[in-house]
Amino acid sequence: MKSNSALKLAITGLLIAVGIVIPMLSPFKIVFEPVSFTLASHVAIFVAMFISPSMAVAVAAGTAAGFFLGGFPIVIVFRAASHVVFSLFGAYWLRRKSELVEGGLALRLYSFVVGLVHALCELAVVAAFYFAGNVSALYYQKGFVLTVVLGIGLGTVIHSMVDFEIAYRIVAPLRGRIASLSSETA
Repeated sequence: MKSNSALKLAITGLLIAVGIVIPMLSPFKIVFEPVSFTLASHVAIFVAMFISPSMAVAVAAGTAAGFFLGGFPIVIVFRAASHVVFSLFGAYWLRRKSELVEGGLALRLYSFVVGLVHALCELAVVAAFYFAGNVSALYYQKGFVLTVVLGIGLGTVIHSMVDFEIAYRIVAPLRGRIASLSSETA
């Protein structure tokens, strides 16, 4: 039992590190405040969601801290902090419906719903900044619908689903090992 706790702690730390390094070093990123998309930036969170809700929340919080330490604009840091919500929601859903791990259409539907929750959380953050006028006015001149709803909302759903698919491709071959970790209390 203790060795499994130590293993989960080590995995959590490694996933946080990966979640911090990817946005800081990835050549595949677009940052136009408040919009930012970095390929695979959510993969560590999604992998953690397959293991346990507590790990998912810890990784989401740790990666948000990484965005802050990385000097990203504050609106992007708060967007990252909102990942705690979708990661907890998604991890509990996976915990209750473990058959989703088998893949197929149900898993893609799960990915879409988690992507919607992800996007709604980020939309709430960016809308708050938008209406407060506390971020780059240049990008917001394109308007609320184009910048926030399409740029953040639709863009986040797509980005989330792509990152989820990458995470699933990593997790799928490890299902047995992950099941043994996730079967214990979170």
